[in-house]
Amino acid sequence: MEFQQAERLNKLPPYLFADLRRKMAAAREKGVKVLRIDIGDPDLPTPDPVVREMIRAVDDPGDPDRHRYGCDRPVAQFPEAVRNFYQRRYGVTLAPEQVVATTGSKDAIVQFCMGLMNPGDVGIAPMPGYPTYNIGHVFCSGETYQVPLRAENGWLLDFDEIPPEIRRQAKVLWLNYPNNPTSAVAPLEFFARAVEFGRQNNLLIAHDAAYSENTYDGYRAPSILQVPGADEVAVEFFSLSKAFNMTGWRAGFVVGNASAVKALNTVKENVDNGSLRAIQFAAAKALDQADTLVGPINAIYQKRRDLVVDTLNKAGWTLEKPKATIYIWAPVPEKYAGNSGKFVADLLEKTGVMVTPGRGYGQWGEGYFRISLTYGDVVLAEAMDRIIQMKM
Repeated sequence: MEFQQAERLNKLPPYLFADLRRKMAAAREKGVKVLRIDIGDPDLPTPDPVVREMIRAVDDPGDPDRHRYGCDRPVAQFPEAVRNFYQRRYGVTLAPEQVVATTGSKDAIVQFCMGLMNPGDVGIAPMPGYPTYNIGHVFCSGETYQVPLRAENGWLLDFDEIPPEIRRQAKVLWLNYPNNPTSAVAPLEFFARAVEFGRQNNLLIAHDAAYSENTYDGYRAPSILQVPGADEVAVEFFSLSKAFNMTGWRAGFVVGNASAVKALNTVKENVDNGSLRAIQFAAAKALDQADTLVGPINAIYQKRRDLVVDTLNKAGWTLEKPKATIYIWAPVPEKYAGNSGKFVADLLEKTGVMVTPGRGYGQWGEGYFRISLTYGDVVLAEAMDRIIQMKM
């Protein structure tokens, strides 16, 4: 017996990485040795102090609640570590009601939309951009207005491109800097403009700061909450996934506007039961030791960044080395202009290398592809050799 799926699912495009997995499986069936450099899932281990704290908490006979629901027995040290981290890192003071722990960012984005948006509400999302912003809107029967990010503007969102009627209808505007997939960074002045835009148009600014700690060459990414009065109109999403190599741990938080944080927390109280207490203890440890843990991780990514960019530039690209994120965003070769999907398919078929097509991040990502630095030096070096040997 076959049941009809919910209508909202028909509004979703194929999920980008699920589609890529199918293409890789088909290539392997043909005997292709596939090298993946597409997805941002760190190959590096979680830092030892974080792992040891997890083990300690799991094996602590003095904690009778170690196995219980994380929401019923929350770890006070985690939100405290969040507040300390923001004070130390950004000079931002957060009240307890401005912090909510989440199971990473992806789930939190969808739950956030459920807490803020009604059917028919509009959310503004940057394109190219993380597909989950639109997915969150679809799941709560909202609509997405896509704002293009353009190379000539440094991939910064141009607020003037948002029409007056969309400004009136919109409930939330998503930002993401350092940016996935373009690796662009935004100065604090940009966030000040965003805060003013939110205030003028009575909409919430949701800043996804998933890559704020993956920075290079002395660059330090700002927080939108450093802008005076930002917590009146903005929230910030933080994930420990990329900064601390903790993708599978599902640990993160949202901070900022207290009413928006409360709405998200209300959704969470009704649809999930929080993270295992041991994970919360470990996440607190990661934040408390961020000053010493993040640097060595970034040093490895910076070395990989240099390898990829230098190799591609020798092969004819003219790329600048990004200051942040774990990605390289590059234009497809001229003969593939306007068809990143064809480039990725040919690259997979002819070389076995799997990258991510820019079109997967929306129509304004067309003409580009993304490489992830979350693969070992040997894999990246071989992948680069295969790419440059392909007749472009």
